[in-house]
Amino acid sequence: MQHPLIGNLDDLSLDDIHEKITELNSKMTFALSSGNEHLINQLYMALESYQTEYKKRVQASQKPDQDFSDKIDIS
Repeated sequence: MQHPLIGNLDDLSLDDIHEKITELNSKMTFALSSGNEHLINQLYMALESYQTEYKKRVQASQKPDQDFSDKIDIS
C-alpha cells in the first residue's frame, strides 16, 4: 500500500531513495520498540512506497540482454 502523503518520487535519485529507506528503517526500529501501532503502520506504508520505487529503478537499470542467438539449440 502506498502512503497517501508521499508525492512523486521521480525527482529523487536512487541514492536519495536508498538514504530515505535507511532513515525509515531506523525510525521503524524505534517505533517497534515503543509499540506505537499507528506510527508503525504509517512508517510501513512510507517504507513500502520507497522500496517499491527503489526496486523498480534497479530492475530498469539491470535489464537483461534478450539476444539468445549465440546459444545452442538443444531441441
